[in-house]
Amino acid sequence: MIPCCRVFYLRQNKRGQVKVSFLIEEETGKEILVSDNEAIVRGALEALVRFAAAYPGSPSSEILGLLGRLASDVGVYAEWSVNEKVAMEAAAAAAMAGLRSLTAMKQNGLNVASDFLLNVNLTGVTAGFVVVVCDDPGAISSGNEQDPRWFARMGQIPLFEPSGHQELKEMVKWAFEISELIGGPVLIRSSTRTSHAQGNIKLGELPGLTNGSLEWRRSFVTMPVGSSHRKLLDKLREVRELVEKYSFDRYEGPDSPELIVVTCGTGYLYADEAVELLGLRDRVGIYKVATTNPIPLKLSTEVFKKTNRFLVIEEVDPFLEEGVKSLAAELSSKIGVKEFYGKATGHIPSVGELNTDIVIEALKGLLDVEYSPRSQDYVGRVEKYVADFVPARDVTFCPGCPHRATFWALQKAKLMDGRNAVICGDIGCYSLGVLPAGYQTLQTLHCMGSGAGLANGLGKLGQFGFDTPVLAVTGDSTFYHSVIPALVNAVHNEANFILIILDNGVTAMTGAQPHPGSNTNAMEQEAPVVDMVKVCEAVGAPVKVTDPFNLGDTTRIVYEMMQIPKGVRVIVARQACALYKQKGMEFTRYKMHVDLDKCIGKECGCDVFCVRNFKCPGLVFNKKLGKVQIDEALCSGCGVCAQICSRGAIIRGVG
Repeated sequence: MIPCCRVFYLRQNKRGQVKVSFLIEEETGKEILVSDNEAIVRGALEALVRFAAAYPGSPSSEILGLLGRLASDVGVYAEWSVNEKVAMEAAAAAAMAGLRSLTAMKQNGLNVASDFLLNVNLTGVTAGFVVVVCDDPGAISSGNEQDPRWFARMGQIPLFEPSGHQELKEMVKWAFEISELIGGPVLIRSSTRTSHAQGNIKLGELPGLTNGSLEWRRSFVTMPVGSSHRKLLDKLREVRELVEKYSFDRYEGPDSPELIVVTCGTGYLYADEAVELLGLRDRVGIYKVATTNPIPLKLSTEVFKKTNRFLVIEEVDPFLEEGVKSLAAELSSKIGVKEFYGKATGHIPSVGELNTDIVIEALKGLLDVEYSPRSQDYVGRVEKYVADFVPARDVTFCPGCPHRATFWALQKAKLMDGRNAVICGDIGCYSLGVLPAGYQTLQTLHCMGSGAGLANGLGKLGQFGFDTPVLAVTGDSTFYHSVIPALVNAVHNEANFILIILDNGVTAMTGAQPHPGSNTNAMEQEAPVVDMVKVCEAVGAPVKVTDPFNLGDTTRIVYEMMQIPKGVRVIVARQACALYKQKGMEFTRYKMHVDLDKCIGKECGCDVFCVRNFKCPGLVFNKKLGKVQIDEALCSGCGVCAQICSRGAIIRGVG
């Protein structure tokens, strides 16, 4: 089937911003092209979701973003919460009161929310409560690679892993039904590739709005814990029986195959393509497990009886692999001894994303078949062309990014101080501060808020002879997410460090979503601003605000703060994101040019100092001229580069 073209309906809201409403304005029964995140939204709307909360995190950010934009049209409340735990708690509260609710987050976010998740599973809810977790195999946009599915097993919570856009939409609707049948949360797992890939869905009916009064019908407490835990286990057994009635879990292939691929989620897509390319439809079966916790008992028993050899395909950890092995061991008296291949045997990699080629190699080795997707001559020619014609591109900040200027000032202040300051990092665009793009300024990088937490510890080591200055760099959204407790701790315990907040007014890394320091909310409504400066001052921390585009002032403020011998101090480096300008944070745009008479190129003493060291993509070295030039297509006009040229060759003109 040829994918249909997506039809966008654009209209202006009251502030002139474009609003996309194609998900609700197409007619029932029509096929449209959507991403996984859009399919999740449509499925939730068809299931009459009424409350949604999230914290932005790629690859999940578009889910709440879309629900927020559509909120006024479909009667949904949507919010960007301060962090994932609060988002889950807010959504669960609505479900307790009787509204179908959804929360979405990336895999790291489930870590943050897990404390509440592993309690609400015991207390239960009244209406449907779905938790969408978008995983990031290969850590494409994450600081780590982890598998969030273990929380489902740890908390005895149903977990569904769809393998296609239409199936995902339908499983979201089904998840709400299952949640209400068992009176507890249900997890759905997506991943980076499917979150942003596109496929067709057939639109179901959008239910009409209902006006009813909400009622708080009972208490939601974990005690008595023993009784609550027994009920939770009973619910999971009930889910195992329920899933047998649906067709999401299924076996495809011959009745007596040589080998069966057991797979879930994206693994099914890779496995199905690999079996087709190898021409193994008559030799290999595929067991697509959509319910990976609990794994269907009756269907699995039938599948296990078909052959003795199984290859398990899944991304990140051997979650399904261990599950089917455990189930096979329980059923051994009925099905006999089985042989399993996968991550434990080395047939499938234990790290990184999967792809069809990886599955092909595993099947080739197990079934002794020959297959080459492309000739080595072709591969060699492609590699040569790439080396010859594709320019090397380092990971870097955008032209005009204020973080580049801040890190430049930090390095200069560190050199002026001369005590080799320790600078702790955090999660955001500024995480590039661990790389040459940020002059390798940051020396720690863990999870959100951990930079300030580590600085708390380092800032109390003076009595042991550690007199090195300590700084912690964090973003504005991260400040509200998880740094405030660390700041309170630092004030109370008199930790000695400088907290530097990079404030650009939005959660820039994930798409400029608002946070408590912004003047709008997820539904594009005006919202009160929680002033970070006042928050810091209220807990007893002195604050200095600086514009990082003014390198001289910023460097001076950092250096002066480093000379204060005790206590926590805060610097707010405030400047607009180069991509997302915020009201009140617009910077002067200069018309930049290079005075070729003053530029001495490689003779400046540091081999084209501005290009090689400052590393802004807007600065390029013209080899023919032997001079630096401004790439006008990239330059944002921030004017910072003019401050670093010792020859005064980079000129800031009026834009």
